[in-house]
Amino acid sequence: MTNKAKKSAVSSKKRVGKPSFDSAALIKKLLADISERGREVLTLRFGLGTSASRETLESIGERWSITRERVRQIEASALEAVRGSKAFKDAEKQFGELSDFVEALGAIVPEEHLLDELASDEKGKNRFRFLLVVGSAFFRERETDEFYARWHVDHATAKRVHKALSSLYSSLSDTEVMKEGDLFNRFIVELKDVETAYRNEEVLKRWLSLSKNISSNPLAEWGKAHAPAIRTKGIRDYAYLVIKRAGAPMHFRDVANTITELFAKKAHTATTHNELMKDERFVLVGRGLYALSEWGYKPGVVRDVIRDVLKAGGAMSRDQIVAAVKKVRYVKDNTILVNLSDPRYFKRNKNGTYTLA
Repeated sequence: MTNKAKKSAVSSKKRVGKPSFDSAALIKKLLADISERGREVLTLRFGLGTSASRETLESIGERWSITRERVRQIEASALEAVRGSKAFKDAEKQFGELSDFVEALGAIVPEEHLLDELASDEKGKNRFRFLLVVGSAFFRERETDEFYARWHVDHATAKRVHKALSSLYSSLSDTEVMKEGDLFNRFIVELKDVETAYRNEEVLKRWLSLSKNISSNPLAEWGKAHAPAIRTKGIRDYAYLVIKRAGAPMHFRDVANTITELFAKKAHTATTHNELMKDERFVLVGRGLYALSEWGYKPGVVRDVIRDVLKAGGAMSRDQIVAAVKKVRYVKDNTILVNLSDPRYFKRNKNGTYTLA
């Protein structure tokens, strides 16, 4: 496909449709003229028969009492025989359709996503997996610590996308979370060497899904996959998102109700309260009220908080103490003043300031 055609396919508002050919009929033709042993190996390896299960080199070797390496050799020879066959040459149009489809999805696509787009059932996915392997236009990159397994039809674009994703990840802090649009804008900056025709929301999101290290939460907020506000494995994580979204302390009953409303996850009040108490990310700052420890809130009774404030700041006025305590404790002014008036712990100086007794 020419660069002009590529740009047209990607930038077109009308998405390129799925391949229209019959994948089962095509594969039957491709396998017709190769050796019986080669056809059987490919059928078992790719799950092209009546069973959708794909067999390993070891299991096929055990079936025929031959080595794993011998099975691998038969498989490689069979694939080359398919690529050299008349049926393969006659299928140029069908492979072109498949290539155009991958191109329209962004030229580089996560393997699972691509197969899901191509077929709804496992047998259909197996057939397209075989066509991708045997087709000369398609290149598969194995799963790594950084990326999921993926297919591409353009080496240059794939290389640039990999580089942009790595750079984007490095630019994020361990706790940074941002709205989807903001992350897309930052990603586009990293994609400066990639054709502008690809820079649409659908393709950007698909490329982001290649990365194991960048992810989103149920609120469509993005950041590093291990960030507290991104990973959501249970009630504690959903509670974290709820309170962070509120931006202020919440009662545990409200936290439970909001989890149910936002995420359609049934959160029992008692269970939610227990999870909040056991997680260091949350601080009890009032009767049933919880805040995030990352906001600077501290546990303990008000008297202890006042003591810490005076230890750190020395003599302070009443207003200064109230302001300092409220930065780390969600409490009424009068509660602070009542505790401050206890002469067993605090002393009022002649100039109106307070110190520790």
